[in-house]
Amino acid sequence: MEKAPAYKEAIEEIDAILEEIEDESIDVDLLTEKVKRATKLIKYCKEKLKKTDDEVKNVLEDFDKEA
Repeated sequence: MEKAPAYKEAIEEIDAILEEIEDESIDVDLLTEKVKRATKLIKYCKEKLKKTDDEVKNVLEDFDKEA
């Protein structure tokens, strides 16, 4: 099983893939795999952001209840 990258690492990998695509330096035979990987990383980042947002909201709600 593949270990999930840190959020920052995922963003950096997405940026690197985008740069390869924009520079047209990516081999056409690898393009599909790179796009699949970028899609997977974007999904992971969206889920991570949603989870973090939910956690922050919960902390703030708890804080408001205590105040």
